[in-house]
Amino acid sequence: MGFSDRILGRKNVNGGPRIESVSPSAALTGGEVRILGSGLRPQELLRPKVKFGDFEGSIVVSSDGFLITRVPEGATSGPVVVATDGHVSNPQTVHVAVPIAENLHPVTNPAIDGEGNLYVTFSGSRGQKVPVSVFKIDTNYGVKPFVSELMNATSIAFDRGGQMYVSSRYDGAVYKVAPNGSMTTYAEGMGVATGIAFDPEQSLYVGDRNGTIFKISRDQQVFVFATLDISVSAYHLAFGPKGDLFVTGPNDRVFKVDPKGNVTTFYKGLGRPQGMAFDVDGNLYVAASLAGTRGIVKLTPDAKPSLEIAGQGLVGLAFAPGRSVILATTNAVHHLSWNVQGVNLMAE
Repeated sequence: MGFSDRILGRKNVNGGPRIESVSPSAALTGGEVRILGSGLRPQELLRPKVKFGDFEGSIVVSSDGFLITRVPEGATSGPVVVATDGHVSNPQTVHVAVPIAENLHPVTNPAIDGEGNLYVTFSGSRGQKVPVSVFKIDTNYGVKPFVSELMNATSIAFDRGGQMYVSSRYDGAVYKVAPNGSMTTYAEGMGVATGIAFDPEQSLYVGDRNGTIFKISRDQQVFVFATLDISVSAYHLAFGPKGDLFVTGPNDRVFKVDPKGNVTTFYKGLGRPQGMAFDVDGNLYVAASLAGTRGIVKLTPDAKPSLEIAGQGLVGLAFAPGRSVILATTNAVHHLSWNVQGVNLMAE
């Protein structure tokens, strides 16, 4: 029996390795996935080989019943197999995200307009003046400078009419950005302005890292909506299907704020939770660490967690058309074909 027979799973060698599951089944290169099965460690207690197509993944932990491996550079979506003692396991499919653009610096979710164009910040360190604050990536993945002269661009949001807004954690302002990239001040005095999000009535909410969540009505009146503890990271915002505002931070929590501003803890136990997005079934996806592994964590409506995508350095996500998702790390954005239907915020 040849290698191709074994890799396609047409036969299993008696006593050879067998994969029962791979979790999560989606990842960025460098992300850690756990393989469960049997016979996964060679008899001589050497490390097995894990192949993602033609590329070999490094082994983090291995035993007979499970192993943890990192998705190698060059890997693409397709089969993963385990090889031990000359035997090769049955294949399991792993979906690997494709890099779109690098040399960026997003600190939260990217944003997608009504035409499918993607917008990503180059935020920079606090007080750093960068040549381009926001980049526009068209549907052919062409990257172009879009906004300049904005210090520490942080979060991007579109209202229902397609108007773009960007927060600056440097000067505590939120700016309206025109289609040509020019900007005007929309609101000032927002503290260390971080996450921004629109509610169903199109009021804009702004997370201040000092602990305040501001509400800006359509006539630009500013209210203190809720108060949280001071966050060591940014506050990131997303509205749920029932009109509640979800907030990540500080440290390990996702908060839920009802329409009256009452704050409760929705989930506790994530590592450095950052950008968030909802799917059409009301599940919340958070860029965070779960049990020590970085990735995209799904929280069901009753707050049950599971790691759905593995990837180091993830800071945010945005659902894209065609059951796909854009994933942002600290220096790049990636596209992943994913069988999850996200909420179209601009259509609400």
